[in-house]
Amino acid sequence: MPDRLRSGQGRGAHRPGAPQRPPRGVFVTASAADGRTALFRRTAGRFPTGVTVVTTVSDGEPYGMTANAFMTVSLDPLLVAVGIGLGARGHDRVLRSGRFAVTVLSDRQTGTARRFADPARPVGAAAFAADDWTAGPATGCPVLPDGVGWFDCSVRDAHPAGDHTLVIGRVEDFGPLTGERPLVFVDGSFTAPDTSFSPSGPPGARIGART
Repeated sequence: MPDRLRSGQGRGAHRPGAPQRPPRGVFVTASAADGRTALFRRTAGRFPTGVTVVTTVSDGEPYGMTANAFMTVSLDPLLVAVGIGLGARGHDRVLRSGRFAVTVLSDRQTGTARRFADPARPVGAAAFAADDWTAGPATGCPVLPDGVGWFDCSVRDAHPAGDHTLVIGRVEDFGPLTGERPLVFVDGSFTAPDTSFSPSGPPGARIGART
């Protein structure tokens, strides 16, 4: 290596007293943003996710909430996970009941996603008045048939994770529903893939109908 590069005196080296140039590209740092949490939200929001409604039945009353912190965890056994905020009304209901169902929403269900995310929505059966729903075959938790898929789960584990609890569900039953495009959430907005999907299940697949 030439001595001038070893000593830091080559082209591009910083000279004492010279103004520092920012790295190539456009970067926003936490110190330059309006708070670390806001910057984290914006950064994480660039990651597209599906949108789900997570439901349970607690003390005889159905309850539903919109969630995009959902993922599959294991194929053997079949496990999924959902992150639920400690302050969410559904948090204690899911843990108390020990069961939940997940409906993966289609791009026609933007209104459903907004309704089950509204803090002012009614609690109990009144929250489901605008939706046709079917009881999950294993748990009895509501499943919305207009979605693209569903999972019926029993709570296997619950792990504290900061201001959320990561709830691990053992999948007791599941299935695809339609060939509609899934609803996607990215950059704080709802959208859908440009590609049309073919039904991955049999035509007219029904909740609880195993093939």
